[in-house]
Amino acid sequence: MPTRFFEDYHPGDVYELGAREVGEAEILAFGRAYDPQYFHTDPDAAKRSIWGGLVASGWHTTAIFMRLLVDAHMKDSDSIGSPGVDEIRWLKPVRPGDRLSGRLTVLEATPSKSGAARGMIRTRGELANQHGEVVLSLKAMNLIGTRRA
Repeated sequence: MPTRFFEDYHPGDVYELGAREVGEAEILAFGRAYDPQYFHTDPDAAKRSIWGGLVASGWHTTAIFMRLLVDAHMKDSDSIGSPGVDEIRWLKPVRPGDRLSGRLTVLEATPSKSGAARGMIRTRGELANQHGEVVLSLKAMNLIGTRRA
């Protein structure tokens, strides 16, 4: 049962999403399966790239954010789904051994105009590495059920 509903979200609220380390094997597996560019799949060739070594796909980084978001936050909410994500930015490369920490900030919370038992929250999500550098930012929308639902 959800414990967090639309009424619990307010602009300015910040939620810490936890952290996880990204390993080389994980970067290689994701790159080979979903983004087979050489700097995601071949450590030796990646050394000769502008990155100077293996880096995670931006899509992999985004998937890590999603996993942290669901595990730490959305699994306890009355989430109905999302109509989309805007402004995904991959700001710094993610390398093997990086420890990524997630944060979610509520930007807006708008009740349904039709009177439906839900509302829309707009959020900014970020992942930062162990040096405090933001490696990913995005703005997202999520439909959340109200307590009267």
